[in-house]
Amino acid sequence: YVTLKLWILTLLFCLCRVLTRILTSVQTQSSVGSSCVRRSLCAAAALVSPLKRTAALPLSYMEPELYRAPAAVRGMISLDREAFAQTVTVPALRVPKGVLNKVVKSLKKSTIQRPGVPRVLQDKDKSSEAEDFRLVLLDPHRVSSPGSFSEAEAEALRSFSVSEELQRYELRLTYDNLKTEEVLAAVLPEGQDVTSAFSRVGHIAHMNLRDHQLPYRNLIGQVIMDKNPGVTCVVNKTNIIDSTYRNFKMEVLAGEENMVAKVKENGVTYEFDFSRVYWNPRLSTEHLRVVQLIKRGETVFDVFAGVGPFAVPAARGGANVLANDLNPESYRWLQHNCKLNKVESKVRTFNLDAKTKVHVVMNLPALALEFLDAFRGLLHQDPSCDENLPTVYCYGFSKDDSPEKDMVQRASSSLGFSLEDRCSVHFVRNVAPNKDMMCVRFTLPKEVLFCGGQEQTEEPASKRQKCEEPTD
Repeated sequence: YVTLKLWILTLLFCLCRVLTRILTSVQTQSSVGSSCVRRSLCAAAALVSPLKRTAALPLSYMEPELYRAPAAVRGMISLDREAFAQTVTVPALRVPKGVLNKVVKSLKKSTIQRPGVPRVLQDKDKSSEAEDFRLVLLDPHRVSSPGSFSEAEAEALRSFSVSEELQRYELRLTYDNLKTEEVLAAVLPEGQDVTSAFSRVGHIAHMNLRDHQLPYRNLIGQVIMDKNPGVTCVVNKTNIIDSTYRNFKMEVLAGEENMVAKVKENGVTYEFDFSRVYWNPRLSTEHLRVVQLIKRGETVFDVFAGVGPFAVPAARGGANVLANDLNPESYRWLQHNCKLNKVESKVRTFNLDAKTKVHVVMNLPALALEFLDAFRGLLHQDPSCDENLPTVYCYGFSKDDSPEKDMVQRASSSLGFSLEDRCSVHFVRNVAPNKDMMCVRFTLPKEVLFCGGQEQTEEPASKRQKCEEPTD
């Protein structure tokens, strides 16, 4: 009688597996009908499973929201990590220790992938036989029954003599096992935008939170710090750039209030007080692009130098650099970074108003186009040839439908000379909906540089007072 039951059980198991694979391969079969048949087969297997020590997991364990945090955390303002603890059921395989590493490697795509959750655990069975086995935890979204394994995975299990029979394992999930977006999605009101994005500046995470996220800002800051090793301070920008120096007010959401950051960009190390200077990690590609255009022995005039993202690498590449910034704090850190990177002999630094210097690299997108008129009549003696005229890289924002054309027209207007067919315009990045950051590059026309004796009008107040949203 027992033998008969075992034969029936084996027959049902094989039938379930064969029909499942047939159903998945037949294109003309209705998806609704397929799922119904599959559920019926799994249910039939579950009915006879008490005869076995364990049973295959039914499809109900393939919950898409299996790792969702408990509903009780919704609306939490102050982070309570213990409130995120819960127990979920996941599938597992009993694997002999002798082939454990090979099996784990073969099932790489099907094993559980959760922060802080090991893929291999001790078998809870206290029998002496259990000492020779380990449990390999599987991803419940990929594996719900023995038929869920791919052909290659099933073949590997057979070759290692590992049973495809699944175990139920009660897994305790905690706050540490949840991802940042999972924690925030569980806490913030349903239907609201959930953001976990930030700019990394050394040990500082810089966020731009929206109004509906502000009541949760301290919790968000703590979660960002918990989930990102090396982040010890999280700040939120409280308003747009509103000063001549391009730095902005910020609020510390979590962690220490140490704003002196150390960052590495394109192989160059920089140090600065993030709260008192302007730094945008998203411009590293643009910094590298321009520096690679500068050849050894050439001279660079960096008018809005900041803490040196153009000046320092250009000097390291063998250029002679004159770097200026109006912000005394930027000027101090510019000098510091020149010494830090051992290029102080190749960089002359200035703390002057940009209008009094020759402008070449003009990385102030909100205002740089308005400074182009300073080139008019800059030199008084007309050279005999057109060689060695300065190349200008002028950055600007454009909200126009044709940003390239808009940049050329505005640069020509400020320069007082048409740059049509005499310049190139490069798209840097999109900074907001319908707002692009562009760079117009041109050789300074001799007609402008040596126009001679043009009367300079008083600088508009807007050039000193106008400020825009930062490009981060």
